[in-house]
Amino acid sequence: MSRTARLGPTNEPPRLQLGDMRITILDGGHLWLDGGAMFGIIPKPLWSRLTEADEQNRIPLAMTCFLVETDGKTILVETGSGLRSKYHEKEQDIFRFADHSIVDSLAAIGIEPDQIDLVILTHLHFDHAGGGTTVDTKGAFTPAFPRAKYVVQQGEWDDAVSGHAVMTATYRTENLAPLEAAGVLSMVKGTAEIEPGVSVRPTPGHTRHQQGVVFSGGERTVVLPADLMPTSAHLGLPYNMAYDLLPFENMVNKEGLLDECLAKGWQLALGQDPQSVLFDLSRDEKGRFRLEAAQP
Repeated sequence: MSRTARLGPTNEPPRLQLGDMRITILDGGHLWLDGGAMFGIIPKPLWSRLTEADEQNRIPLAMTCFLVETDGKTILVETGSGLRSKYHEKEQDIFRFADHSIVDSLAAIGIEPDQIDLVILTHLHFDHAGGGTTVDTKGAFTPAFPRAKYVVQQGEWDDAVSGHAVMTATYRTENLAPLEAAGVLSMVKGTAEIEPGVSVRPTPGHTRHQQGVVFSGGERTVVLPADLMPTSAHLGLPYNMAYDLLPFENMVNKEGLLDECLAKGWQLALGQDPQSVLFDLSRDEKGRFRLEAAQP
């Protein structure tokens, strides 16, 4: 399997070309989370066939981000967890954060934070939105991408600021308040085209108002389902997270998205898969969904 995740900062990251749109696949860091929590009702003898686990039962997860260049705009989709130093020493130990962040991977390809026009966040959990803020020289949290508008579902924002979550620490004030204070939020409700070829659509289940991102150009479409299906090991319909706020809805909506992708020939981008990012979808002889890692 060709590895396209957890590469670290590199000046030669994988790239996709979708018509006139170029997407650069960037390593926004990585973390390790409890395997039992990541697979909910699925017992370890089953999920451990699909992914490794360390001595503390944690599994590795990428935090892949996507730099999209289209129609004169530079768009960053997802931001990872951000600087390791944003987290207490105990959290750093629990999550085994990488030493690098999305800013390091952008710098490796010559992109500065102030070159980003838009940031699209699928949802506001810390491992997706944490890289959206940084710490300035005075120790204050500020937007990491000072010129950018941050695109978020209105319902997701409302749930985040009210702490509507299973994990009480996943919506973190330091990732939210600086964006509101700086006036950089751009709220959407439901399906919306953000720029030509880049649209968002609701993918509820993991959170009530999570959004997936659809990239289309030429004759090719790639869908980022976010935590509706974070890794290839979550392909099975009941393989959902204990972190999911709406587990039944997650299962139903995952099946619906997979059916649509298969019918339309769309590829999947799985942002937290620890090995690969891009996948082709098919069915096996028994009618079960099947994924195969694809070359960008």
